[in-house]
Amino acid sequence: MARKVSKSTGQRPLRVGEEVRHALAQILERGDLRDPDLVGAIVTITEVRMSPDIRNATVFVAPLGGVDTAKIVAALMRAVPYLRRRIGEIVELRYVPNLRIEADTSFDYAERIGQKLSEVVEGEATPDDDDKNRT
Repeated sequence: MARKVSKSTGQRPLRVGEEVRHALAQILERGDLRDPDLVGAIVTITEVRMSPDIRNATVFVAPLGGVDTAKIVAALMRAVPYLRRRIGEIVELRYVPNLRIEADTSFDYAERIGQKLSEVVEGEATPDDDDKNRT
């Protein structure tokens, strides 16, 4: 019996995800979106994860400074039809993927890990303190 190979391990979803990420960054950079919540907002597209069939894309965004993240995500969700149309013009694909916008929480997670590590390092005794206690 032949083993079924998963398409998600291939390079194509990764390449297409990067193409879509660059296209979205270009669209946002130009400032063509007229939503009042997006006017003047600087948004970073941190990652685009494509489904194996390249029909769906999850777009992770992080506003500069991490302020008003929910408002920015909601505004981008309202702009999805426009974004899909512009992606279709920029990236040559048979099907323009459906977009799902999500806030990128990886920076918050990394910050929490950094805080925990610094707490552990601060809590440890320095080697000089150990030497004083031994004598």
